[in-house]
Amino acid sequence: MTASLFLCSLAAISVALTVELAAQRAPVGPATRSYVRFDTSVLALTNVRVIDGTGNAARENHTLVIRDGRIAAIGTVASTRIPDGAQIVDLAGKTVMPGLVMVHEHLYYPVGAGTYANLAESFSRLYLAGGVTSMRTGGNMNGFAELLVAKAIARGEKPGPFIDATAPYLEGPGMGFNQVVALRDTSDAKKLVAYWADQGATSFKAYMNISRDELRVAAREAHARGLKITGHLCSVTYREAADAGIDDLEHGFFAMNDFVPNKAPDQCVGRGGAATQSMANLDPNSAEVQALFRHLIDRNVAVTSTLTIFETFTPGRPLPQGLDVLLPLLREEYERRHANTQRNTQSPYLKAFAKGMEFERAFVKAGGSLIVGTDPTGGGGLVPGFSNQRALELLVEAGFTPLEAIRIGTLNGARYLGRGTLTGSLEVGKHADLVVLNGNPAANIADVRTVQWVFRQGVGYDPKALVESVRGKAGLW
Repeated sequence: MTASLFLCSLAAISVALTVELAAQRAPVGPATRSYVRFDTSVLALTNVRVIDGTGNAARENHTLVIRDGRIAAIGTVASTRIPDGAQIVDLAGKTVMPGLVMVHEHLYYPVGAGTYANLAESFSRLYLAGGVTSMRTGGNMNGFAELLVAKAIARGEKPGPFIDATAPYLEGPGMGFNQVVALRDTSDAKKLVAYWADQGATSFKAYMNISRDELRVAAREAHARGLKITGHLCSVTYREAADAGIDDLEHGFFAMNDFVPNKAPDQCVGRGGAATQSMANLDPNSAEVQALFRHLIDRNVAVTSTLTIFETFTPGRPLPQGLDVLLPLLREEYERRHANTQRNTQSPYLKAFAKGMEFERAFVKAGGSLIVGTDPTGGGGLVPGFSNQRALELLVEAGFTPLEAIRIGTLNGARYLGRGTLTGSLEVGKHADLVVLNGNPAANIADVRTVQWVFRQGVGYDPKALVESVRGKAGLW
């Protein structure tokens, strides 16, 4: 090869690498631009406290360099060179941590009479405003809506986090939701997975009345396509689901019906209420429960904590934050429901809520993989973004350290989604998915609420602008 050809080849490689790197910065379309505060190829965040999401201790007085949407350098202020031409932001007294990776989220909300409204527009903004840079929807009531909004966000046409978009529920007869088609048999289960995978769904969720055989066939079809399946179960036990090939179990151990007396195969008992009552009477350190933990762990089954939704069922717990972003009628309806919950002296959650926390802590101690989400459904009241921050607070209340809770809400989720090499922790080469906070959540987990800016693939968003764009209107769109 001649010298000129060699130099041309080097130039071509350099251009290709530059294009590849540049493509990593999240695109910003006209409809998204008004929420963006930082969009530059090289940015240096300096004099900042770093919580990297791995569980390591916070590091003071650091500089983090972002180049073309990726983390290019992290180190002490003294040891980290800031590139020429970089935009420099002094963050003295502030903290930078990974963007949240939440894995039981929804783009719909209960609006009455067993109906769930599609709120993909407002909810995707609220998730991002709360520091969520990646999420998995834990069930789909609106068909193509969330698949399409996920793609629009990826193109920069709408603000929001990366979305692992779940297909419509895999559910058998009996639930009675008018937005969920009931499976008739295993053939239906296979066809539904195949159809929605072809349409772009990247995840699947089994629901409360699915049969063991339907779950097994659905899991096999999803895995053949490199996709995962989770479940909020009732008709199928946790052990049976693990044997059927499920990847994840929703709602911690509140939905565990392995120890419900006289549980009939493929039959949901009491819409899950029996499972919660059963759990409340169990010792998570007992031999039988520990054996179930080991069964799940040996089969690489993760468990999703959703303490936020169960808090709304538990007397004595506070009103959720962020209710003022809801349509007034929805906010007032939830406030009435909350008041009624406070008067319920017979609620099983008076005992079960704390026991559910114990189970999650014991599962992790046994070596289990715990991830976290919020499930903004039930009787309402959970507002995206605000509830994701609350989820970390509740993990700390459950006995995890703040750094452990942050890891559960970031790196654990990213690894479950198969995106651990891209996001979930602050490491050189990963996407610049991060949150700037006006506090120190390593010392006080409530400081996760002090979000100043949220970066997704190096583009920095203003959370206040995102929240104000939907205040009082979430519930319409």
